[in-house]
Amino acid sequence: MQQDDQFDDDEAGDFGPSRSERRREALEVLDLARRLVEQSEARIAQIPMDEDLRELVLASRRITAQIARKRQIQFLAKHMRREDDEALALIRAALDHDRADHRREAQALHRVEHWRDRLVDEGDAALAELLAEHPTADRQHLRQLARNAHQEKLKNKPPHAYRELFRELRDLLADSPDGD
Repeated sequence: MQQDDQFDDDEAGDFGPSRSERRREALEVLDLARRLVEQSEARIAQIPMDEDLRELVLASRRITAQIARKRQIQFLAKHMRREDDEALALIRAALDHDRADHRREAQALHRVEHWRDRLVDEGDAALAELLAEHPTADRQHLRQLARNAHQEKLKNKPPHAYRELFRELRDLLADSPDGD
């Protein structure tokens, strides 16, 4: 009876990850490999990884045929699965950091575009709101650019003032202390 209890304890022990868990992990590494291959060569050079893996990523980037590239990315993922969890976590963190930066930059550009469109469409009412948030802004210059951009829009002229207004707003909103 004593041996049966011991056998049951061993059997009830840790069997490791299930097949489903291993598959999910493999698919995550495959996705990570795809994301790595999509990066520019300059960005790949900045991501923390060993040189053999870096060379494999760069070789994968050079393959352009669709099926061959898919096979190469799978091969890359196979090599990446051999890396320790810390190395993969560093790569993942570097790529996620890039996504967050990109998202913040996109939000900032959308905010600038929003203000530019409001200034062109609403005129002095939108300018008063903008100046309430950013009292250091040059009221005359922004008003003139907004009016010129509005005229360009009405007359279907090239958007010179429209672009200049965007640049001025981008600089103004980037210089604000709260990031608005």
